[in-house]
Amino acid sequence: MKWGFLHKRLFLAGDNIGDWIGRPFITFVSVEAAGGIMMILMTTAAMVITNSQFFELYSRILHIKLSVGFDSAIFTRSVHFWINEGLMTCFFLVVGLEIKRETLVGELASVKQAILPAAGALGGVLVPALIYWYFNKGTASESGWGVPMATDIAFVLGALTMLSSRVPSSLTIFLVSLAIVDDLVAVVIIAVFYSQAISFFYLSMATIVIVALVVMNILGVRNPAPYIVVGIVLWAFVYASGVHATVAGVIIALTIPARSARDTHGFADDAKQLIEAFRNQRSRDYLIHLREENQMVIRQLENMFRQIEPPLQRLEYVLHPWVIFGIMPIFALANAGVILNSDLLANAATSNQSLGIMLGLFVGKQVGIFSATYLAVKLGIAKLPESVTMKHVYGGAVLCGIGFTMSLFIAELSFTQHTELLNEAKVSILAGSLLSGLIGTTILYLIGQKENGEEDKTTMNT
Repeated sequence: MKWGFLHKRLFLAGDNIGDWIGRPFITFVSVEAAGGIMMILMTTAAMVITNSQFFELYSRILHIKLSVGFDSAIFTRSVHFWINEGLMTCFFLVVGLEIKRETLVGELASVKQAILPAAGALGGVLVPALIYWYFNKGTASESGWGVPMATDIAFVLGALTMLSSRVPSSLTIFLVSLAIVDDLVAVVIIAVFYSQAISFFYLSMATIVIVALVVMNILGVRNPAPYIVVGIVLWAFVYASGVHATVAGVIIALTIPARSARDTHGFADDAKQLIEAFRNQRSRDYLIHLREENQMVIRQLENMFRQIEPPLQRLEYVLHPWVIFGIMPIFALANAGVILNSDLLANAATSNQSLGIMLGLFVGKQVGIFSATYLAVKLGIAKLPESVTMKHVYGGAVLCGIGFTMSLFIAELSFTQHTELLNEAKVSILAGSLLSGLIGTTILYLIGQKENGEEDKTTMNT
């Protein structure tokens, strides 16, 4: 894969959106795209293991009980629980950090910038949900209307990376922004519609902890560690309140400070003076670092580096690779597997639930995103990114039918007590996502091939 070429193109895109956001965006995109490969491998592994002689061992491992706490305050749950509600809270923490970063300094930082991806995301949420509801209203599977609403940006970016120069880099930025709004909507839906009976006592306790996190931000606590420690307490109260525990991850992210303790010009001036003092020391050998004067300079520089980097950006930088290469593949390994048999495949091809999910992902996403984007442009309230045409938008909209991670997550919430419905949902998610990925990639490939051919003809005529 042409990772270097993608980096080069996105550095150019970074120049247009500012160096401060450009470089984090490049890292985000490259890591997400590589993470898509890991997700494919783990999904394949889950399917192979589930349909092999290792299934019993696999199932036994997922149901091992793990406990945390001390004395009489012991909290015991299965490995599967800790993956879906513990590790996935870290996933939602990173989602929250991405949302906050984009709304402060990214493509969602102004109303004018945010209108197009927000319109596309809302269209891509509403139409799939309506399609699913149409097929499943009044049935046992009605609660799964949120399953086809989400977009898995890791797989989308993986497909765009394979397309290389055939798609404009501005399309990548647009789809990432759209997916972030999509994630925000999904978080709200999980919190409101997929929570259990609410305990107002624990909800009040959670609110007090949130206030404490906000106060820490106001008082200038810049080390992310205290936020994580207090965040664990918040997770416990959110879980006890009946709201899905993973929502705590997003709440914690929104309280992490996003401002630097120092301004960039002051940092540059002070760093220049310190480096000059370091350079002016007498000795030039490798033992120079042992001198007391130079140790002092090094410590001052280290302190300045910590102050100049916003805690939000530092935490996202540290956690993002762990989430993409660790937590999400583990989630896929624990949840994507399903025992395939003729009855399941027959039901998955014909049941109302399966039709709702597959058509929601493949048809609903492309119709919703393309229609909403087209309408926003035609009404003059938004404009397409540079070098992006409505053909690109349509190809990207089809590609956004890859639901996977969030779709599997919502399916687990919807059908925890209905194994057959859950298995059908998994097969339908995989089928709808695979179809969307193949068709979307093909469309964008053909568009890029045609455009490159037209450019070559123009060059020859010239």
